[in-house]
Amino acid sequence: MSWSDDAWSTITDIYDRILHLPFLTEMAMGTLPRPTFDFYIRQDDLYLDDYTRVLAHIASRLKDLEHVETFLGFAANAVAMERGMHAQYVSDSASEKTPECELYSSFLKAQAYENVAVEAASILPCFWVYQRVGEHVLATARMEGNPYAAWIEAYSDPSFDEGTRRCLEIVNSLADSASEQTRRQMTHVFRQATRMEWLFWDSAYRHSQWPV
Repeated sequence: MSWSDDAWSTITDIYDRILHLPFLTEMAMGTLPRPTFDFYIRQDDLYLDDYTRVLAHIASRLKDLEHVETFLGFAANAVAMERGMHAQYVSDSASEKTPECELYSSFLKAQAYENVAVEAASILPCFWVYQRVGEHVLATARMEGNPYAAWIEAYSDPSFDEGTRRCLEIVNSLADSASEQTRRQMTHVFRQATRMEWLFWDSAYRHSQWPV
C-alpha cells in the first residue's frame, strides 16, 4: 500500500464531515447565500497568497528537476486558475484574514522547517481533498440555474485531476525515500491540514459577516 493510501485511511472521518458541511451542500443546490460565498472567495484569495509561496518553496527544496518544474507549475497554475475564477464572482479582496485562514496559512508555512517530504504532505489536502470534494459536489449538484456552477465545474476539471495525480506521485515518491519517522510526520500533517480544510469551509459559513 502506498503512503497516500495509508494517509487517506486516517482522514475518512474528517472527509465525511466535510461532505456534509452546509457550505458545500447548499452550494451544490445553488441555495448558498451569495454574501457567504463572496466571503469565502475573499478569504481564499488571502490563503492563496501564502499557498503559492509554499508551493514555490517546496520546489526550491526538491532534488529531482522534473519535480521542481512540476511544483513551480503548480504555483503558477494556482494563481492563474484561482484568480481567474475569483474574478468572475468578486472584484475586491478582503483586507484581513480570519483566525481560521491565518491558522491554515501559518500551519503550512511552519512546515518549511521540516523535511521537504513533510512540507509536501501538508499541501496535499488542498489538491486531493479538494479534488475529491469537487467530484462529490458535481455528482450531487443541481447545475441548472446554479449560480456557482462555474466554480463547481472548475474543481472537477480533468486538468485539476491530472495535477492532483501528479502531486500524489511526487509525494509518494518522497515518502518511499523517507524514514519511518518522517512518514509518520507526513501522515500527521496530512491529517492536520485536512482538518483545516474542513475548518476553512465551515468558518466561511459561520463567519460570513466577519469584519474584514
